[in-house]
Amino acid sequence: MNRNEILQYAQTVCDGLRDDDDGVRREVLAHAGSRWSLGIVHTLGVYGRLRHAEIGRRMHGVTQRMLTLTLRQLERDGLVLRHDFEEVPPRVEYELTDAGMELLVRMVPLWTWIVENADRFREARQSFDSHHRE
Repeated sequence: MNRNEILQYAQTVCDGLRDDDDGVRREVLAHAGSRWSLGIVHTLGVYGRLRHAEIGRRMHGVTQRMLTLTLRQLERDGLVLRHDFEEVPPRVEYELTDAGMELLVRMVPLWTWIVENADRFREARQSFDSHHRE
């Protein structure tokens, strides 16, 4: 694709987000920018079906409340499945749906690009900061 085709395609996608009557597209897009959503998707993608506490142990810094809220959002959007075994004590496990795995697969190129360009970002920040001192 040339530059004009890329820009035209990007505009079409943005129009689709703007014409989002119920907000679902923008809300699901928020998962792609959420540290906790992506952490859960990555963790379940790598380790498979896990209990709540196991996910929390593999995600540094997430609180139990934030983990619960994020799992509920991901479940609501069809990215995570919740399996309740209806046992005492309670046993619940989570796993990615096919859509959740698709999100993971689509995020890997972005993560790769970010990792590969980290030095570029650092240089840009240093340049910006040196020219915009308060």
